[in-house]
Amino acid sequence: MFVASCESDDPKKPERVGRVGPVFVIFAFSALLSGCGATLPDGQLTPIETSSSSNAQKVGGIETASLRTSPDEKFAVTKAADVMTSVSVAGASGYKIGPQDVLDISVFKVPELSKSLQVADSGNINLPLVGEMPAAGRTPEELEADLTRQLGRKYLQSPQVTVYVKEYNSQRITVEGAVKKPGVYPFRGKGSLLQYLAMAEGLDSLSSDSTVLVFRQVSGKRAAAKFDISQIRAGKEDDPAVQSGDVIVAGTSATKETFNTILKVLPLAAVFTFL
Repeated sequence: MFVASCESDDPKKPERVGRVGPVFVIFAFSALLSGCGATLPDGQLTPIETSSSSNAQKVGGIETASLRTSPDEKFAVTKAADVMTSVSVAGASGYKIGPQDVLDISVFKVPELSKSLQVADSGNINLPLVGEMPAAGRTPEELEADLTRQLGRKYLQSPQVTVYVKEYNSQRITVEGAVKKPGVYPFRGKGSLLQYLAMAEGLDSLSSDSTVLVFRQVSGKRAAAKFDISQIRAGKEDDPAVQSGDVIVAGTSATKETFNTILKVLPLAAVFTFL
């Protein structure tokens, strides 16, 4: 990746540095960059030096550096990130319930059976009348059908059961936005960005371009990075590994303004920024 530094008498262009994996960049509440070329032609903030800068630090074993932005811009970016990551994944096709997921189980007109339950480490849940039953490894729809059968067999006439995953706490990756099959997909210990986009059947015709955002929790903080899918497919950029809990978002024309709000403050591709 490229890194840029403040202007000096040396006219040389920024040099390409060795790839050491994604570099996470922290937002600082301060004035806009000054004396370093505050913005690029497209409105992006000038990236600061990350590998040898005096403000470099380690967060969770990952090298980080500060990216300065105004409070107003910080607020706008935070709100945009909230919108991009608060996607609706309820009933996402194919998602398998896992241990520690929190389920909202509702039985129509039977409030005493309607409650939130956390899936135990064993993969089971315990519900009145039904008792202990397996939930992990099943889709919400499969669990609904099983509960409906068991309650209807002995206790209720034509029960109407709904199961909603309230909290996705097990291993998963969310793929949303302009993809053909958005949803929540199981994370099996390894996988790349292109592999998970393939699971979602790729970008669709609504995609505004080939750029996608990846949101990630690092040491309890939300971070984001942009990746150019066309560059990755062409072999010009690495296909990054994803981590459990990542949210991958492809922008659409309808969300272009929100999408661009985040893109403008992210420095270079594959560089994560704490939001």
